[in-house]
Amino acid sequence: MSTPVRPGSTPVPLRIGVLGCADIAVRRMMPAMAALPETEVTAVASRDPAKAAAAAAPYGAAAVPGYEALLRRDDVDAVYVPLPAALHAEWTEAALRAGKHVLAEKPLTTDPESTAALLDLAAASGLALMENVMFVHHRLHTDVRKLVADGAIGELRAMHASFGIPRLPDTDIRHDPALGGGALGDVGVYPLRAAQHLLGDDLDVLGAHLVRGAGSRVETAGGALLATPAGVTAHIAFGMDHGYRSAYELWGSEGRLTVERAYTPPADHRPVVRLETRTGVEEHVLDADDQVRNTVAAFAALTAAVRAGGPVAQDRKAPLRQARLLDAVRRRAAPTPHLERRPAPHEAGNPTRREL
Repeated sequence: MSTPVRPGSTPVPLRIGVLGCADIAVRRMMPAMAALPETEVTAVASRDPAKAAAAAAPYGAAAVPGYEALLRRDDVDAVYVPLPAALHAEWTEAALRAGKHVLAEKPLTTDPESTAALLDLAAASGLALMENVMFVHHRLHTDVRKLVADGAIGELRAMHASFGIPRLPDTDIRHDPALGGGALGDVGVYPLRAAQHLLGDDLDVLGAHLVRGAGSRVETAGGALLATPAGVTAHIAFGMDHGYRSAYELWGSEGRLTVERAYTPPADHRPVVRLETRTGVEEHVLDADDQVRNTVAAFAALTAAVRAGGPVAQDRKAPLRQARLLDAVRRRAAPTPHLERRPAPHEAGNPTRREL
């Protein structure tokens, strides 16, 4: 159980144990945890002792052989879970039952029932549970919401959001259905959550489509149409066999607003909000912001209330609604069609010039 902090005392850093050596943990999250005065990396667990040792060494953290052993440590207040999606529910529950606060990678689980059960368990245990959706902690999106609220594009009519990444190796865990792989949960969650973040939680899924690439066991692309009760529509598109795109557009009665590099900008990136109206085009260049640091700071702040003996003021609605939206998209889209691989122009005698 995490150590309580007496009112008026100097807060001690939140001691975080990391389950696994995923790329996002090693490359982004652990450096942010070590850089913040409110947090520190205490232990790193892996079923491969060499991997644990390599990941733990830069922080002077303990290398722990196995996840269970890390959860038994008294010097761990909170646990970060960057495991494959299908393992999130199991190890988040285990960490909560061990008395640890939890920051779990998105999606929190692979179904809304499990998400609700974990949120209930955290609340009943007096522990913080947070889903790691980092882009919502970037000030860019707060500035966008203010522009819309101030009438920069008139009355909002529609949103288009997309996130696509180049093809992954066939051995990548995101191609493995047993590990919760697939484009919807890995990349589709970004534009879906963007619609939720900017349009509100009351979104209905009107239609959806998921596609499996040739030879794939999971969906590799898809899209969905959603709507608010007021009739604002959101069209999302996503995939993991695409040219890179990370963007959204808000279209109103008097103009439109476009954001590129919307979901995973580096800390030194200065976002550009492009505003187009009948009077011309404006580009608002915003200050850089570090969404990884902001996310870790938000998690530390969330746990601080519990460590001081206060209530947990955590957001239950957003992760649960996101889980339900992901589930609704999958249900609307079933069954998933397969794409056949088409020969390249130089194959099978195909002409290189396209005939119209």
